[in-house]
Amino acid sequence: MNFRAGLMLGLACSTIGVASGVFLASRPALLPPAWAEDSAHKDATNAASNSDSNNAETVRMLTLLGTVMDIAHSEYVTPLPNKKLIRNAIDGMISNLDPHSSYMDAQQLKDMQDEMSGQFGGLGLQVQGDAGHVRVVSPIDDTPAARAGIQSGDVITMVDNKSIADLTLDQAVRKMRGKPGTQIILTILRPKTGKVQTITLKREIIHVQIVRSALYGRVGYIRLSEFDDDAEKELHKAYVKLVQSVAKTPGKTLSGLILDLRSDPGGKLDQAIAVSRDFVKDGEIVSIRGRHPEGNQHWDGVGKDITHGLPIIVLTNAGSASASEIVSGALKDHHRGMIMGERTFGKGSVQTIIPIADQGAIRLTTARYYTPSGRSIQGLGITPDIPVLASRDDDTLFTFHEADLAHTITNTDGKLPKETPRTDLPALAKTVERLPPAKWPSFDPTKPETDFQLQQALHLLNAMAGGADAAHEASLLAHPQVPAQAHEATPTAKNDAAKPGKEHHD
Repeated sequence: MNFRAGLMLGLACSTIGVASGVFLASRPALLPPAWAEDSAHKDATNAASNSDSNNAETVRMLTLLGTVMDIAHSEYVTPLPNKKLIRNAIDGMISNLDPHSSYMDAQQLKDMQDEMSGQFGGLGLQVQGDAGHVRVVSPIDDTPAARAGIQSGDVITMVDNKSIADLTLDQAVRKMRGKPGTQIILTILRPKTGKVQTITLKREIIHVQIVRSALYGRVGYIRLSEFDDDAEKELHKAYVKLVQSVAKTPGKTLSGLILDLRSDPGGKLDQAIAVSRDFVKDGEIVSIRGRHPEGNQHWDGVGKDITHGLPIIVLTNAGSASASEIVSGALKDHHRGMIMGERTFGKGSVQTIIPIADQGAIRLTTARYYTPSGRSIQGLGITPDIPVLASRDDDTLFTFHEADLAHTITNTDGKLPKETPRTDLPALAKTVERLPPAKWPSFDPTKPETDFQLQQALHLLNAMAGGADAAHEASLLAHPQVPAQAHEATPTAKNDAAKPGKEHHD
């Protein structure tokens, strides 16, 4: 039996079930009996007609699929196993729905689970398929990719001097993974400059340190690089250490907190909710709405705020995606934090992993998520309350967002609430300079004084806290000063702890 014949036999059996389901559907009697009887007859006739039409079209398309498969199997230049043809059909069926849906075989499912557990072999890149290309969403902190200077938006065109244009995303990722200690050559196209560069990296076991923290005077800083299984636990632990560290300084208590979600590509929904609940006491955190209303859900705060009302600034950029946007949206809508930096990625969809016995799983987009105000940020992102750019370069044409992907799902209709400018921001927020000075040094992740967005957040929180240096800090918001010298940061001694710009790492 060829594929087409087997397919038609299976379809003939399944069609009966589909048609029976339509005919058995019931409707409430909203009309007088005589009219209701006539209406019911017409409804049944129309439903049967539509069902027959749909089934006929399905039969026609599945017949076409079987025909194409038979031709490819018998006429392709080299013999092809049916398994490969069917796998190609499945990949195309799911991956062309949207950029985040895909079929995973058993090995790919295991690889994904290893990655989500926070330890895996590779280069430390979060990537996304984009119209046949592999584009970098963000490099992971302190990994070969980050140390090599790979940036969000870079396009990987070749691996070990061989094009990956014809590979699926999973195939390309597999080529980049390998035995720790082995070398790999990536060819990178940087859209901003139009330049192609070749980078040699060494694979490592990627131990993801998802949380980093530092104390700048009385301002706490927490960097969250992704939302894995331990995100909230590690963030909470870092905050407790900051409180303990500042207690040993003349300032005694924290005056503000910076939550750095820049280039955080997201992760698990439950961790985004848990992190948001650390700061938002009451009200909705996020809701998800899908095709089936019975599956819609929402999550609320649980009556706690680990900071007890401290001013919070959330740093974001185009690499802040998914779970990062849930947290940013919750803090913004509840006026619990100020969003500073650049517009986020705009991934407002939820993917569900649906196992298929021992044949792997489908990663399928099943819902959109909504911020507490009822906004879907799919394709739009979270707009910063205080726009601050990382450099003076105009990256508008080269910044990569969800809306730039092929097959991206659309936002919902225009009846949803529109984002309105906030009226609760402190007056000082209006004075924040958007661009660094002309001679601001290039960003070096080991030198926080070169991080313009971080420095503006520090100046704003210090100015809001008042004290002897408040006026000076306020003046630096509108008239930033080029750092005298970019130097390697060292842990702060106790007598320097209250001075702006100094840091203590936990």
